[in-house]
Amino acid sequence: MRVHQLTLAAVAVAASLSLTACQNGDDGAARSTPSASSTTSAPSGAPSSGGGSDQGGGKPSQGTGSDGKGTAGAGTGSDASGKVGKCRTDELAITAAERTIGGDTDGTVAVTLKNRGSRDCTISGYAGVDLKTDSGSLSAKRTGQQADTAVLKKGESTYFGISYPLNTSGGSGVRVTGLVVTPPDETRSVTLAWPGTGTLPVTEGGGTPVKVGPVGSAGQGG
Repeated sequence: MRVHQLTLAAVAVAASLSLTACQNGDDGAARSTPSASSTTSAPSGAPSSGGGSDQGGGKPSQGTGSDGKGTAGAGTGSDASGKVGKCRTDELAITAAERTIGGDTDGTVAVTLKNRGSRDCTISGYAGVDLKTDSGSLSAKRTGQQADTAVLKKGESTYFGISYPLNTSGGSGVRVTGLVVTPPDETRSVTLAWPGTGTLPVTEGGGTPVKVGPVGSAGQGG
């Protein structure tokens, strides 16, 4: 009977030790599992929400152009829509020269417009032309010819012609003192010396005897 009691006591002690070992193993597993408030770290190389690799190594900030200076490259002449802008007065070198051919009944002055700017530009239509005379300003009348659109690259030129009556009356006529040219679609003008003959014949009945052709033409009638 004593042997049976000792055996039961030994089994009880072994069971107690086994239960204690299982409880210790469960506690260890619980400690190795992260709590719900733990933050999972980002994978190596992934940008954080505050910038990370975007600073100094990510995409360039919006608004930086292809030249890295916030513009799409100087000298193209294109606006935001990709179209070439119109030629401005301050981008054009404007000169005038006498081009009358012997035997013509009218005189001819050719006006040159040269692109001296840093971009390409378009020009089309009629320039404003006024002759300054000792009797006041005399505006040229358009010939009515079709006006084409031209793209002037840097350094390129285009022309238009002014025709005027030659003074063959023998009288003093109307003295011309200057030429005022306003490029198409512009409001700024340039004043040039008049290269043609010094006087125009006196006309009766009003109107203007001076005519101007469209940009892209030179001389009488084109």
